[in-house]
Amino acid sequence: MSNTSLAPLPSSDRTDITARLRDALLGASFSADGLLDLLGAPAYAALARSETVPALRATRGDSPLETLVRLFLLQQPVPHARVAGVLPVEDCLESGWLTRVGGDEVAAAVDVRPYGGPGGEDWFIVSDLGCAVGGAGGIGSRAEGVVLGVGGASTTLAGITVREPVASALDLGTGSGIQALHAAQHATRVSATDLNPRALHITALTLALSGAPAADLREGSLFEPVADETFDLIVSNPPFVISPGVRLTYRDAGMVGDDLCRTLVQEVGDRLNERGYAQFLANWQHVEGEDWQDRLRSWVPRGCDAWIVQREVQDVTQYAELWLRDAGDHHGDPVEYQARYDAWLDEFEARKVKAVGFGWITLRRLGPDRLGAGGSGAELPSVVLEEWPHSVEQPLGDTVRAHFERVDYLRAHDDAALLAGHFRLAGEIVQEQVGLPGAEDPEHVVLRQHRGMRRATKVDTVGAGFAGVCDGTLSAGHILDAIAQLVGEDPVLLRDRTPAQIRLLVEQGFIEPATR
Repeated sequence: MSNTSLAPLPSSDRTDITARLRDALLGASFSADGLLDLLGAPAYAALARSETVPALRATRGDSPLETLVRLFLLQQPVPHARVAGVLPVEDCLESGWLTRVGGDEVAAAVDVRPYGGPGGEDWFIVSDLGCAVGGAGGIGSRAEGVVLGVGGASTTLAGITVREPVASALDLGTGSGIQALHAAQHATRVSATDLNPRALHITALTLALSGAPAADLREGSLFEPVADETFDLIVSNPPFVISPGVRLTYRDAGMVGDDLCRTLVQEVGDRLNERGYAQFLANWQHVEGEDWQDRLRSWVPRGCDAWIVQREVQDVTQYAELWLRDAGDHHGDPVEYQARYDAWLDEFEARKVKAVGFGWITLRRLGPDRLGAGGSGAELPSVVLEEWPHSVEQPLGDTVRAHFERVDYLRAHDDAALLAGHFRLAGEIVQEQVGLPGAEDPEHVVLRQHRGMRRATKVDTVGAGFAGVCDGTLSAGHILDAIAQLVGEDPVLLRDRTPAQIRLLVEQGFIEPATR
């Protein structure tokens, strides 16, 4: 299908009506908290699975909130008179938020979903009907230009994004505008781009209905709309799906293999201001005979630090089935489904792809003064790649920023400087001793984080003792001297072999440099 098969959108110019609509929604407690109170946890969770029966049962009354839930979330026709008691219905009809159906009923023209901002803001995400993830019918349209609402990928990217005041931010491939909405809270100027003009229209609606400042909206692919402009923050949840051809604009990359994600990463360095961040979600191919880390390391642009986290890996059959289900192909003609499945596997086989990885890519632009500096001899940018499929604690924006701050610290401190430094144990670190029951000494000691990335690392008794007494008072060298005396070890030898362990504890966030 093409964009012509999609329903007309509300006007983005009638900001007066949009403001009145927002006031009416908030007045009826049409918010994330209001929905949970009305529906209850089971029905609310069922709605997130695109199961609407519990929510329909919970909205059989005639309260204003029940009316709005049926109208905008469940997308049921509602009598005109009932809606008129809640919304400025004639204005909403005029501006296109509502449409007339049947004799005396009205229906929503778009999906409107309450979304709680990180500071308790009441926001509303606009998307095409049936396309708010967890909305009335799941992703109910396969039209090429359909615009989705907020899903797990959107909230993941919003959660890992570094939030600090910046002059300029770019949301590349904005979709329904969720990243632009977040960025508007801490960026003076927000630009948002998309290849799909319908997405730009919906982003304007999302921002206006959420009471956020308007963004600079530009149509085009990748960095074409912003030419050579630079930004302090660039975020993107791009159409990263590796597929045979483009069927759905919101997800299919439209380039061979993972070339779209590669191109995005390689070109972003020139669009970042000094110390600026670029943060993406991406898919990448696991190619036979090639290490995935080497593949992604080659993507990192010159002059940028990078932290790349692989969160999940699927074999090619799992991957193809996931996205065939996403398009609803498993409900269609079995012959056509098989043909499409074959096409995916043919593509992967031709490129010797055995699996597909998914994860986060964060880049930070270095200044010219940083390239070639470094007391530890680490003149090159830091490029860290890791596989971390374990649970984490969102939001992770502060954790991401702290990672790069630690990179700066370690780059500027050689072993002698580390020993002269003062450290503190990070918050919510616990020690676990692992060994056989009844054994006098543990086989090994594990330090475990209960926040952020929730890492765990093995340490020896010296490392555990060192971390345990780090309170910022004594230098690392003095702590090691005291430990050497306790265990009867040569302090010089201990000082020689311990900096690598200290460096690892700092790198992974178990101890932090203490300001004195």
